[in-house]
Amino acid sequence: MTIISAALLLFLILDPLGNVPIVLGLLRPLPAARQRKIIMREILIAFVVLMIFLWFGRYALEVMHLEQQSVAIAGGIVLFLIGIRMIFPPPEGIMGELPDGEPFIVPLAVPMIAGPSGMATVMLMGTQYPGREWEWSLALLIAIIATAVILLSSTALYKVLGPRVLTAVERLMGMILVAISVQMFLDGIKTYLGSVP
Repeated sequence: MTIISAALLLFLILDPLGNVPIVLGLLRPLPAARQRKIIMREILIAFVVLMIFLWFGRYALEVMHLEQQSVAIAGGIVLFLIGIRMIFPPPEGIMGELPDGEPFIVPLAVPMIAGPSGMATVMLMGTQYPGREWEWSLALLIAIIATAVILLSSTALYKVLGPRVLTAVERLMGMILVAISVQMFLDGIKTYLGSVP
């Protein structure tokens, strides 16, 4: 896996285009300047959370006596469920019901940006390819910057593209995530079967 392919995978998992309507709905009552500050703060928090999982995830796995195959399979299942919810969104939205008031950490930073699938993916990247953490950090930084650009221009994007185009893009990303999740699941099964004596 190259840095560019890893950045693209992480960008798809972070799903900024799918989050545009949710961000707009959450921040609509606030002034534009305050909206930008909140978006930047939440993106920074999400970046820190994902970096922690990238750099220290494998140590957490060792403490909990989990093998990377189980993380790959679990990550594939979670990613599959999120992809399905992107294709067939429930009435309350992909992330469920959202609390009122100004968001702090939940639900923007976690789980919308740094969701379970993102955490599982960066942890898996760190454990499957040890010694390449700096490359994955760069890939994560690229994905986060692209996410920040899209979310900071969410109002303009919503006006230009409209809800139908954004919905179509979100469902297309859901299809891609489902395909990626199936591959992750199969890789985990293959690795597990290969390790069975």
